[in-house]
Amino acid sequence: MRAYIAQIRMNLRLTFRDRTVVFFNYIFPLIFFFIFGQLMHAERGGAVVQIVNMSLSLGVLASGLFGAGMRSVMDREQNILRRFKVAPISPGPILVGQLVTGMVHFIPVTFVILVLARVVYQMPPLAHPVSLYIFVLLGLIAFRGIGSIVGSVANSMQESQIIVQLLYFPMLFLGGATFPVTMMPKWVQTLTDFIPSKYLSQGIIAILEGQDTIFEQLSGAGVLLLTGVTGIFLAMKLFRWEKEEKMRPSAKLWLAVVMIPFFIGGAWHAYAKDNAAKTQILVRKMERNETQLIRNARLFLGDGNVIEQGSVLIKNGRIAEIYTGQAPDEKALKAGVIDAAGKTLLPGLIDVHVHLGSPGGFWEDASEYSKSDEFVDRELAAYLYSGVTAVKSVGDATDAMLRHRASIASGEKLGAELFAVGPMFTAPGGHGTEYIQYVPKEMQKSFEEQLVRLPKSADEAKQQVHALKKDGVDGIKAILEGGWANHLIPRLDPALLHAIVEAARQDGLPVVCHTGGSRDVSDALDAGVDGIEHGSERDTIPDGLFARMKQQNVFYDPTLAVFEAIGMTGQGRTDPLDRSLVQQVAPAKLIQQTKHMLSTSSQFDEMRAAFKGHPMTLEFSNRNLLAAFHAGVMLVTGTDSGNPQMIHGPGIHRELQLWAAAGIPPAAALQAATSNAARLLRADNRIGYIKKGYEANLLLVDGNPLQDISATERISSVFFKGEDISRSKLFDQR
Repeated sequence: MRAYIAQIRMNLRLTFRDRTVVFFNYIFPLIFFFIFGQLMHAERGGAVVQIVNMSLSLGVLASGLFGAGMRSVMDREQNILRRFKVAPISPGPILVGQLVTGMVHFIPVTFVILVLARVVYQMPPLAHPVSLYIFVLLGLIAFRGIGSIVGSVANSMQESQIIVQLLYFPMLFLGGATFPVTMMPKWVQTLTDFIPSKYLSQGIIAILEGQDTIFEQLSGAGVLLLTGVTGIFLAMKLFRWEKEEKMRPSAKLWLAVVMIPFFIGGAWHAYAKDNAAKTQILVRKMERNETQLIRNARLFLGDGNVIEQGSVLIKNGRIAEIYTGQAPDEKALKAGVIDAAGKTLLPGLIDVHVHLGSPGGFWEDASEYSKSDEFVDRELAAYLYSGVTAVKSVGDATDAMLRHRASIASGEKLGAELFAVGPMFTAPGGHGTEYIQYVPKEMQKSFEEQLVRLPKSADEAKQQVHALKKDGVDGIKAILEGGWANHLIPRLDPALLHAIVEAARQDGLPVVCHTGGSRDVSDALDAGVDGIEHGSERDTIPDGLFARMKQQNVFYDPTLAVFEAIGMTGQGRTDPLDRSLVQQVAPAKLIQQTKHMLSTSSQFDEMRAAFKGHPMTLEFSNRNLLAAFHAGVMLVTGTDSGNPQMIHGPGIHRELQLWAAAGIPPAAALQAATSNAARLLRADNRIGYIKKGYEANLLLVDGNPLQDISATERISSVFFKGEDISRSKLFDQR
C-alpha cells in the first residue's frame, strides 16, 4: 500500500509541475467548451447539455487513450520504467497511480465546466450531481483501462499513436460525443451500440437531463467499471519495463478482450432495440429546450382574444413570455429568432374525434391493413405535419393506443399528442360492432375486447368503466344510435348510459356520446354526458336541447367534414383526396389505390348505395351547428378521420372551412379547435392557449385566418413542446 500511495503522490507532484499536463487537463477542455458553445449557440439552452457532454467526453477520451495509452510507451522508450524496475516496484502502483492522478485532475475540470455551463449558458441546476461525478469517474476508469492495454501491447510510440487514433476517432464521431447519434443512418446507429464512448456520452446526457440517476444507468456503469478493471488487470500482466522487450503482433488481440463487455452490450441492445429509442428521447429533450423568439406575428390566443402585433418567447418547451408590440432584442433574450411579420400564430389545432385504426382510404392488398402500428405512427406524424398538435382517438384498439400515446409522450416518436378514449360502449349488434366482421374469425374475439364494451347490466357497465380507468384511458365513449328507416340497429339502453356516466364521474373521466338523432341527443343529455358527437344526422335538433347543452356545459362536435366525405363517396366522387395537404401527408399508393377502387371495383357498389341511402346531409348538420352557436353551446372540432376519404392529418382544415361556410365566424371556429377542445380533453391547464407557462404547441400560418379561414392550411411552422418541427423529416421516422 505504501508503494501505491508514494506513486500517487509523486505522480501528482510531477504532473502539476508539467505545463503540458496542466494545459491538456485544464485549459484544453475549456477551449472546446467555449468554441463549441459559440458555434452551437449554447446560450439558447438547447445545446448546452450536448456542449457539457462533449467537453466531458472529450476529456475522458483524451485522458484515457492519450494519457494512458501513450504515456506508458513514452516512459518505456525514455527508459523511465527501467528505473522503477531497479527500485524495485511492481506494475500495480504505476498503473493505479496513473489512474488516480488522472481522476484527481479531472474532478476539478468537471466542476469548472458545470459551473461555467450554469453561469454562462444558464444550464438548469443538476438534479443528480453525485450520480454525474460517479459516472464520469467510471468513464475515466474504463478508458484508462483501455489506454493501459494500448500502452502494454504497442512496441513503439509510432505504433501506439496509430492504435490510439484508430480507437479515438470512431469513439469521437460515432459515440455521441461530438454530435447526436440520431443524425446517422439507422444501420450506423445500430453499429454505435458497440462503441465504448456511446455508453459514456449517453449516460452523461441522461444524468444531465435529470432523467436518470446512477441507478438507472447501472448497466452502462457496470460495463464501464468491468472494462476498466479488466484493462488494468491485463495491463499489469502484460507490463514491460524496457523498450527492448517486444510484443508479438498477436498481442494486439488483448484489445479485443478488454472490449468484450461492449460487444456483449452492443449485441443485447441491437437485439432489444432499446438504445436507439433512449437516444432519440434524450436528443429530443435537448431540442425542446431551445430558446426561440417568434417575432412580430398576429397572435390568436385561443380564447378569442387577438394581439395584432406581438411576439412569443419559447423556453424549455414552454411559453416563457408574450410581448405586445415591439419585442425585445433577441440577443438580450439569448434566443433564436423567427420573423413572423405578416403571419398569424395560433395554439396548435386539436382534433377531438379520429379513428387511427382505419387509414381513411382503401388498400388493394388486404395485408396492408395488418401494418397498424406502422400506420398509426405515420398518422400521428401527419397530424403534426398539418398543424394538429393533439388528437383524441375514439374507438380504436385500446392497448395499441395506450402504447402509441406513451411513445409520443416520451419523445421516442414525433407526432401529435394522443388522447386515448375507448373502447366504445354500445349494444350487442349496435353501431361500432359492425367493424368486427371485417377481421379474420380467429382474431374477432380479441378485436372485440379491444374495440367495444357490451354491458348487460348497470353494475357490469360500472365495472367496465372502472377497469378502463385502471388501464389509463383518457375518457369514455358511448353510442346511442338506433339507425334509420330501412336500417334499424340495436341501441344502447339509456339506463346503461346513466350507469356509465355515473362511474366515469367517480373516476374523473369525461364521457362523449355518439348520437344519430334528436332523441339520442335528449337521452344523452338526460344521462349527463360531457360531449355530443355528430348531433343529429337526419333531423333538426330542437332549440330546447341546445339550451340544455348550454346549461349543462356540454360540448358539441358536429363533424361536418366526414358528412361531406361520405356524401361524395356515395356519389362516386374523390374530391377529398385531391386537396393539397392530403396529398402531402398520405402515402401516394393509398391515394392511388383508393381512387382506383372507388371508381372501378364492384365490391364498393353496396357501400356506395348505403351511403346514398344514409339520411346524413350537410344541410341538417349546418343548421344544427349554427343553432348551437347562437345558443352559446361550447363547440369543438372533430373530423371522424379514418372514415372513407377522411385521410388522417389535414381534415380539421376542411372542417374549419365548412364551419365558416355554414356561417360560423372564423374566430369562433378557431376557438373551438384550440381552447374549447383542450377543455373537453381536460388539458386546458397546459394546451389550447397562447399563455405564459403553457406548453409551446403552436401553429404559425401565412396570412390571417380570422379573415380567410383557409389560411390555416398555409402552414409556415409547427412547434410541439417548444421544438420547431422539421416537417419534411416527419415521415422519415422508423
